Amino acid sequence: MAELVNQQGWTDQLAAQRVFTDWAGVVGPDIAQHSTVEGYADTIVHVRAASTAWKRELQLLAPRIVARLNDELGQGSVTRIEVRGPETPTWRHGKRTVRGGRGPRDTYG
Repeated sequence: MAELVNQQGWTDQLAAQRVFTDWAGVVGPDIAQHSTVEGYADTIVHVRAASTAWKRELQLLAPRIVARLNDELGQGSVTRIEVRGPETPTWRHGKRTVRGGRGPRDTYG
């Protein structure tokens, strides 16, 4: 099977899929519970954190996680991790908005 994978050039695609499937094994169950892999492209792993505190924690642990992913997937598979925080609600609705206003406070008084 390994010979077929090498002949077809599927090594990079398999490494990309292993980022998603082996995330919990690489970072551990505690970190995996508070983060999810959203994408992998051009050796960059995109991770969504559950909170801003976990976003900062993952940013601090990123070099160790990159090293661990490279050990698991092969050297050069991952160059960096981009960590995104949780989605926040937006107050912009519709096509027309007022620029330079005070934001949502203007509607309350």
